[in-house]
Amino acid sequence: MSDKSKDEIYDEFYNVVNMTPSELEDWLETDKSKSVGSDSGDGESKGHKSGRKIIKIKNKKKDELTDTNYDHMNKVIGYVHRHKAQTPDSDIKESDWRYSLKNWGHDPCKEMDC
Repeated sequence: MSDKSKDEIYDEFYNVVNMTPSELEDWLETDKSKSVGSDSGDGESKGHKSGRKIIKIKNKKKDELTDTNYDHMNKVIGYVHRHKAQTPDSDIKESDWRYSLKNWGHDPCKEMDC
């Protein structure tokens, strides 16, 4: 796992993932969601798969989370931080950058003026 404690991972995950399970479910059904990310070998992008895992994690109670869940939560935290550091100069509202972040459960327009 990580050098972070499970409590630290849990708190940071819930700060970084700013979409609700229902928002994320709705988003993952869109063509825009499916249009971004690198294919994981089965026709679905890594981010899209991650979004489905995030929904399952967010629908669990804290004491039901497994080490595998915490590993994925930590992966999501890292991805969102790295990707946010690459904010494009152009309009982000309809950008692949935003779509990719949303697949990972983070909508930057919730914290930026889009």
